[in-house]
Amino acid sequence: MMENPDSAAVKLVIAGPVGAGKTTTIRSLSETEPLSTEMPMTEAAMGDKTTTTVAFDFSTVMLDEEVPLFIYGLPGQSRFQHMWPIILEGAFGVVLVLDARDEALEGTCQEWLGVLDEIVPGLPVVIGVTKTDTLEAPSLRSLRSALASKGIVLPVFTFDARNREQANHVIRALLATMA
Repeated sequence: MMENPDSAAVKLVIAGPVGAGKTTTIRSLSETEPLSTEMPMTEAAMGDKTTTTVAFDFSTVMLDEEVPLFIYGLPGQSRFQHMWPIILEGAFGVVLVLDARDEALEGTCQEWLGVLDEIVPGLPVVIGVTKTDTLEAPSLRSLRSALASKGIVLPVFTFDARNREQANHVIRALLATMA
């Protein structure tokens, strides 16, 4: 399926705000039904989204060398932020999943990158932007410009979290940054 950058590096974390597509990404990558802690939302539903992750999502995928890759999904709500350092411990990298429909996309991205860097400085990150299919003319230009203005140069991709091949592409991009 994917190439393993280092047989000791087996933990990947999918991070991002509520509703961005983290759980969907993990489900599309998984070869078996992932462990999910989805519960009904206590706040108002977000469109079709009526559940949210309250602990973490987890799945295992076998890499090319038959080494298991453990995929963890962070809960996106800030009230679960106390769990993030525990889940991020030992990760070789993070896919930051963002929703293209977020009107504050650049700020949300920078906020998440700041928190991730505070928890695990220097951890490799790739940004995957979902739900671009719902926009008339999606563009990542403003996001890339906002990051560049802060001296941040990271791979930024659009992908459909429901599509295994596209989700795999984002993971491969993360692995390539480590080569």
